[in-house]
Amino acid sequence: MENTIKTGLLMAALTALFMVAGQAMGGQSGMTVALLLAIAMNFFAYWFSDTLALKMSKAREVDQTEAPELHTLVAGLAARAELPKPRIYIMESDTPNAFATGRNPDHAAVAVTQGLLAILSRDELEGVLAHELAHIKNRDILISSMAAVMAGAISSLATMTQWAMIFGMGRNSDDEDSSGGIIGAIVMMIVAPIAAALIQMAISRSREYLADSTGARICGRPASLAGALQRLEDSNHRHPMEVNPATAQMYIVNPLSGRTMANLFSTHPPIHERIRRLLATG
Repeated sequence: MENTIKTGLLMAALTALFMVAGQAMGGQSGMTVALLLAIAMNFFAYWFSDTLALKMSKAREVDQTEAPELHTLVAGLAARAELPKPRIYIMESDTPNAFATGRNPDHAAVAVTQGLLAILSRDELEGVLAHELAHIKNRDILISSMAAVMAGAISSLATMTQWAMIFGMGRNSDDEDSSGGIIGAIVMMIVAPIAAALIQMAISRSREYLADSTGARICGRPASLAGALQRLEDSNHRHPMEVNPATAQMYIVNPLSGRTMANLFSTHPPIHERIRRLLATG
């Protein structure tokens, strides 16, 4: 129920922002067009956010033949968690990280980087995979995937508004709405990127703590997950991933953690606190 409410609120926030941008760019008619666009975006985000998130992350699906050990680990953990086995994807990145996506457990996917497979021990890899399966089990992967789509869409509003200004907004000096439209457009150019970051932050940090706790129970080794988190945090701090900032909140650790500005809007709780809580349960 909690995640259903959050999803509804995110849909409402996206709709409102599109309408405000539409009004800034085209007055009442612009607002109407924006409303229709927002409805279409909400529909798309619900049904196809997982596909888009995987494409944005340049992840490719791998089968049992290509990654037999990975499939075996995921299958075993999914059985322990009483979940259907999710689809498995690999991202071509040397920085270790992972995320889960999908609208429900029957339509879920887990994506890991090549770097993750290269540096983690089997126990640590199980811990990370268990964490991602925990997101699926706790049914918060939909809101994460939708937030990624919404944040990306909202970020694009700034560009849309800029082009609207270039192609004629406010040219008619007799239009009493002209100056208001220009001011509104400028405001949207500033507000839209911030709003995108805030929507990412709106995804409760508590879901990461819960996924850590649930994942530790699934794999049975809290210390393994704790060790993996520290290794991933260190690696991502030294070598931030080249990812769309809109998808950053989906990953097990912040892939942009080496970038100061990204840290200001981090959706991830402090890694030392996550590790402390995990070790306390062990």
